[in-house]
Amino acid sequence: MRHTYSVWVVGGDQRQARLAELLAAAGHTVYTFALEGAGPLDGVEARTELEQAGQGDCVILPLPALGEGGTLNAPLSPSTYAICDILSAIGSGPVVCAGRVEPALFALADGLGVTLHDYAAREEFAVANAVPTAEGALQLAMEELPVTLHGSRALVIGYGRLGRALAPRLSALGARVTVAARKWSDLAWVRAHGWEAEHSGQLRGWLCAYDLIINTVPAPILDEGCLSDLKEGCLVLDLASKPGGVDFEAARRLGVSAIWALSLPGKVAPVTAGVIVRDTVYHILDELGV
Repeated sequence: MRHTYSVWVVGGDQRQARLAELLAAAGHTVYTFALEGAGPLDGVEARTELEQAGQGDCVILPLPALGEGGTLNAPLSPSTYAICDILSAIGSGPVVCAGRVEPALFALADGLGVTLHDYAAREEFAVANAVPTAEGALQLAMEELPVTLHGSRALVIGYGRLGRALAPRLSALGARVTVAARKWSDLAWVRAHGWEAEHSGQLRGWLCAYDLIINTVPAPILDEGCLSDLKEGCLVLDLASKPGGVDFEAARRLGVSAIWALSLPGKVAPVTAGVIVRDTVYHILDELGV
């Protein structure tokens, strides 16, 4: 891995803006595109065209890379850009890294001769990213709940990386924690940590006592039947990526307070989130021998 690179940071939210500044501070030549809303960035040159991006060493697309309707995910830009035009402009020259790449986007990129490296699919990224996601969820819960987390009954659905980050933090704040998981081995670990355990496929009829429910599973979990069990005032946070795990239409009909809290790291800890992306991209470049 070389010491310095020419890097383009294209689209995204505040985590990409902070990523660009972090890369510039490390001595890399950094250009941004579709990040106008972030304002001037230290050591970074903003560009309005991508015609020279193909001459760079690395292009970093956001997480997720794909926005609505086949566009680049660029919430900080007043303009919209078709993702196919972005990829065509980049071409096959640079290493192109993107987050949470869907199969259709992989196929599109392949057809255009662009190889995408999904940094969000890597284990080191997922583990590190669970921490700001968990902290952001706790911050949101404390803002939205009328009671303290201390003494509240909290259910975490899923015991993957994010569930493992959430449960001990809730417990440390004094919440009475239950974890629901699918695997019996996970439930055994949950009990070993001293928390209550429930099977995620057997939740209906057992949800009436919780003040807070946090879902981390990207599959239908909290349907209308489960949501109708909740006591008044229970807060539901869905941290799962699309398609999520909560029937939000049913939640609206039932008057359940439910929030789909996506991209929390970029909202609550953009510098940390930028560091995580930077380090993961470094690992990709090192493995590729660039």
